[in-house]
Amino acid sequence: IVEDARYPLKYRMLVPMVDVIFADVAQPDQARIVALNAHSFLKNGGYVVISIKANCIDSTVDASIVFAREVKKMQEENIKPQEQLTLEPYERDHAIVIGQYRPGSK
Repeated sequence: IVEDARYPLKYRMLVPMVDVIFADVAQPDQARIVALNAHSFLKNGGYVVISIKANCIDSTVDASIVFAREVKKMQEENIKPQEQLTLEPYERDHAIVIGQYRPGSK
């Protein structure tokens, strides 16, 4: 992304619709940032892969609570979680969540 990912309309004319969004933004509002970009660029049925760094979001609670909150935020934005993996022992308090955007009925 060539601009601040919080403002997808600033680069909408430069980026086409995509099948996958990978996000490693390490911001407290990263679920919202991913959702904004999914709404602008991700095809229905496409996927998001988000790297969640718990301490960047809330260092006062257990990482598992942060992960659960972020997954809930994703669900509220029509992103259905498919898989969640913690990165222990390689990275402490980190997880990868894969979700499908506006999944179609099969």
